[in-house]
Amino acid sequence: MAKKASEIELLKASILNGEQAKQLAVKEALSAVERELDELKNGLAMATMERQVSEQALEEKYKQQIKDRDDAIERLKDMKARLSTKMVGETLEQHCENEFNRIRATAFPKAYFEKDNDARSGSKGDYIFRDSDEGGTEILSIMFEVKNENDGTATKKKNEDFLRELDKDRTEKGCEYAVLVSLLEPESELYNSGIVDVSPRYPKMYVVRPQFFIPIITVLRNAALGSLQYKQELAMVKAQNVDITHFESDLETFKTGFARNYDLASRKFQEAIAEIDKSIDRLQKAKDALLGSERNLRLANDKAQDVTIKKLTRGNPTMAAKFAEVGDGAGE
Repeated sequence: MAKKASEIELLKASILNGEQAKQLAVKEALSAVERELDELKNGLAMATMERQVSEQALEEKYKQQIKDRDDAIERLKDMKARLSTKMVGETLEQHCENEFNRIRATAFPKAYFEKDNDARSGSKGDYIFRDSDEGGTEILSIMFEVKNENDGTATKKKNEDFLRELDKDRTEKGCEYAVLVSLLEPESELYNSGIVDVSPRYPKMYVVRPQFFIPIITVLRNAALGSLQYKQELAMVKAQNVDITHFESDLETFKTGFARNYDLASRKFQEAIAEIDKSIDRLQKAKDALLGSERNLRLANDKAQDVTIKKLTRGNPTMAAKFAEVGDGAGE
């Protein structure tokens, strides 16, 4: 019993020590959790403070930006109020020209972007853009019209008022696309939304605000590059057709010249033949005359061979007596 009691006491002491260790471990764990919780609370408080500071800074920044924008709008309105309608338009044109020249060297090194000064048809656009590849094949061509007006203008123009004339200029100047860069109708949600396609009424035509001036060129150029291969093949076919036309033209010229020369040579040949025939006739006549003369000479010779003294003295006593005397003298 004493031994058992001693064992029980040992077990109780062991259990007590285990409970103390467990309590100590729990206490240490709780302390660690409480420290982490405090750190999280402190971090959350700091983040909240930083967010509040950031929100306040952003609010101040946006307020300043809004104020600057309002001031800029007021300055623009004041400037436009002092400008004539023509000067306002020229200011927007200068803006577009500056924007293009700013990126010309890197984005459009082969492009042509100049004022349209050809008014032979009675009208002209503002700018013509043309871009081509290394071989000279045209990639893209755009007729630009730039429109703006003074806020104080009594009669307000609409974008629609310029589309028909722009389409006419595009066709007459041989441009593929037409773009109206416009600040007209400033309250229109349609035109303020971005690039507006009006091609259902006017082929390959767009209306844009000035901030979309460069993007519309880029978009149309990228689309045109997809069909560049077909344009190059078409240019090659056209060149071949031109070569064939030149060949046919040269052949016709040769044939015409040859026919003319042949006709002249033929006439000269016929004239020569006629002269030869005439010469043959003359020679034949001369031959006949010679043959006739030879026949007459032969007859004359035959007659001469047939001449005798008897024939010569027949019927001529005087000559007979003379020949008789000559004969007697020869005998002596």
